[in-house]
Amino acid sequence: MKIAVIGAGGIGGYFGGRLAAAGHDVSFVARGAHLGALRSEGLTVESPAGDLAVPRVRATDDPRDIGEVDYVLLAVKTWQLAPAVAALAPLMGAGTAVVTLQNGVEAPAQVAEAVGRDAVLPGIAKIIAYLDGPGRVRHVGGLGSLTFAEWDNRATARVERLRAALDASAVTAVVPDDIWAELWAKFLFVVPLGGLGAVTDAPFGVLRSRPGTRRVLAEGMNEIRRVGQAMGVELADDIVERTMAFVDQQPAAGTSSLQRDILSGRPSELEAWTGAVVRLGARTGTATPVNALLYEVLSLREARTGATGP
Repeated sequence: MKIAVIGAGGIGGYFGGRLAAAGHDVSFVARGAHLGALRSEGLTVESPAGDLAVPRVRATDDPRDIGEVDYVLLAVKTWQLAPAVAALAPLMGAGTAVVTLQNGVEAPAQVAEAVGRDAVLPGIAKIIAYLDGPGRVRHVGGLGSLTFAEWDNRATARVERLRAALDASAVTAVVPDDIWAELWAKFLFVVPLGGLGAVTDAPFGVLRSRPGTRRVLAEGMNEIRRVGQAMGVELADDIVERTMAFVDQQPAAGTSSLQRDILSGRPSELEAWTGAVVRLGARTGTATPVNALLYEVLSLREARTGATGP
């Protein structure tokens, strides 16, 4: 199986590394010192699921060096998506599938504008992993799983092939009945936590334990549930209650990537998270006052630091 990984950071490096270690033909698109390390020293992954080292790695900064592949794992941040999509053309064959692994709910459609819906497998990565230096990935939490499906949730041979390859590579692969419900369920979890955490600079334990911030979290989730339902996504009536129970299980000191990026002055995924709620709410005529307030405050903060993504 021939696979290209665009975005060879923590997520792309972890899943691509597992597939490469299992013998698949995996090529990484990277740049800078990370690219140099991949070429000269290979890829090392440290993980609770078992460490691995791939001493010989195919790596390039030009997708034209790779050619057509069976699958593309698109693992860039949402603010990096436009140039990544522009780089897809040399990788695309008649049956190539692009697995979108971005946080948020808009990336599959953005990719489909370039390659067509039939080429897109909307997906979700459930993992906490990051680059721990050039050529080194550290997996620190999360299931280390990939959830994906066809756009219309139909069963296909290419979905089954990828599922089997991932399972054989020590990666839990999940093919849900409704990929859109899964995408929106994650969206509902991460967005209010990320936005409120970034505004308050408070970890999960504080946000969930104070009655006021807990109410804000729940109402932010309810707004997303209503927007999703207005867009035809089938979300369970008790999804907010179940998501709040999941929040209660998270490490008290935990924070979201959005919170860490904004407070560090780095480009963030604000537009794809909170901004998307506001935009989709306006499109469907659904009120989103909590998310709109969080978005306005954080947009102002990013404008002042000049750290918004391109």
